[in-house]
Amino acid sequence: MTMGYDFRFTHFEHDHLITAFTTSWSAPSNIALVKYWGKKEVQIPCNPSVSFTLRECRTQTTIQFDLQSSKKEEILFSIQYEGQPAPSFAPKITEFLKRIKPYVPFLTHYHLTIDTCNTFPHSSGIASSASSMAALAAGIVALEEKLNPSLTKEEQTNKCSFLARLGSGSAARSVEGPIILWGNHPESPNSSDLFGVKLAVYDNVFASYHDTVLLVDQGQKIVSSTVGHNLMHNHLYAATRFEQARENYSQLLKIFSKGDLVAFVDLVEQEALSLHAMMLTSSPSYLLMQPNTLRIIEEVRSFRKKSGLHLAFTLDAGANVHLLYPDAEAEKTRRFIEKNLRQYCQDNALIHDRVGMGIKNT
Repeated sequence: MTMGYDFRFTHFEHDHLITAFTTSWSAPSNIALVKYWGKKEVQIPCNPSVSFTLRECRTQTTIQFDLQSSKKEEILFSIQYEGQPAPSFAPKITEFLKRIKPYVPFLTHYHLTIDTCNTFPHSSGIASSASSMAALAAGIVALEEKLNPSLTKEEQTNKCSFLARLGSGSAARSVEGPIILWGNHPESPNSSDLFGVKLAVYDNVFASYHDTVLLVDQGQKIVSSTVGHNLMHNHLYAATRFEQARENYSQLLKIFSKGDLVAFVDLVEQEALSLHAMMLTSSPSYLLMQPNTLRIIEEVRSFRKKSGLHLAFTLDAGANVHLLYPDAEAEKTRRFIEKNLRQYCQDNALIHDRVGMGIKNT
């Protein structure tokens, strides 16, 4: 369902536009519990996904909008990362601005000066595209709200998620928190393929979950997520995978309602391994896990069996491992991570994070 939203913006005459506007936003990364892998045009998921919004792994973006003397065909911008020119970011932002132009046509009157940075290393394998596109979209919607003050808070939030999705699918899940659904599902009447929505019914234990990210490999992935998604188009097991994700969402709703930590572990780990199984069985096949990824998985399983605690692993499209665990078990779990798992990280690098909320005006 799309809930009746029309995301196109009413055209304003040049004389009615703000001369200059500067705004700064912080947006979080997220970690998917039910994964999305495979999409339709344009940036529409083949199955629903659910994620924890993170608290500490964030992108901070400042945008300065300067009104030009005349409207341009394309949206003009310059981009800096940590205060330095970042030409390598330009192609992705150019494509993003091209996609969103029909929904924010006023931007063709402006030059955008974008300055961005992360609270985590850019090459660390954290989903920086999700946080960066959500922060960029938040700044653009902030200008739209100035031009159209009648926009409700709900409309602003959904428009932000809608725009962010056009830059990076997972960015649709980085606008709000703590638990976000993106993609249509019959059991959630307010769900949409166009933007993420908050899940309101869950046991509070999940809203305080921890996520420690083990940075197994901080290098460039051998296969990008964009290529990986495209390989799902003719994948032999794609239809089965999409159905599995839809069913797992139904199961996750029950798990959230009951606070069933054992079932949560089983489902989250099954989802992670299913994601990588699709990579292994793509044509051409590829492998993003590293030997230390597998060592961590075996250590986690052994620890869980011996301790009776509810530590779970999950993976994004890469070698790094996200370790999810409840707040009540954090102290014992952290000791295990430091003693047994940090050794498998590149340069002993890891990031301690936990479930948080969405975008912030800074």
